[in-house]
Amino acid sequence: MKSKLVLICLLIGISLSVNAQKKGFYENVQKKNINKLLDDFNTFAGNADFQNYFDCFAEESTFIGTDATEVWNKKEFMNWAKPFFDSKKTWNFKSLKRNIYFSKDGNYAWFDEILDTQMKICRGSGVLEKIGGKWKVKQYVLSMTIPNDVINDILKVKSPIEEALLERMK
Repeated sequence: MKSKLVLICLLIGISLSVNAQKKGFYENVQKKNINKLLDDFNTFAGNADFQNYFDCFAEESTFIGTDATEVWNKKEFMNWAKPFFDSKKTWNFKSLKRNIYFSKDGNYAWFDEILDTQMKICRGSGVLEKIGGKWKVKQYVLSMTIPNDVINDILKVKSPIEEALLERMK
């Protein structure tokens, strides 16, 4: 009886180990896919490749820019961005560090990254959904980083501009 119990425990342990390895392998493959999507996303923007850039977004998606008024669905963002892509005056971001996380069911992922941009260091973050076997951007948030040592200087510049906006939003 003891040998059967030991055998059952051994089989359960092996099964759990194999499942953990499969999960780790799956996540590594998905991280590679997501890294490629996000790297391509940045490259498409830098190359002013309108179609491929916006193909990275899910049909129902949101882009949140650095200005407090920049919250657009995909169509609104496409309309805003089209003149920049047409004139080849787009943005060129390079990821310096990226973190990727997954939902338990593996259908959603979220990320945060530090970007080298024409605005210096920025942060990109967002949510991805696996749609038809491909990762798509559901939400993208671009923010400028502000070193703590200069926050008061920045507040002096932005306060007069944003006070009026704050009043309208209340």
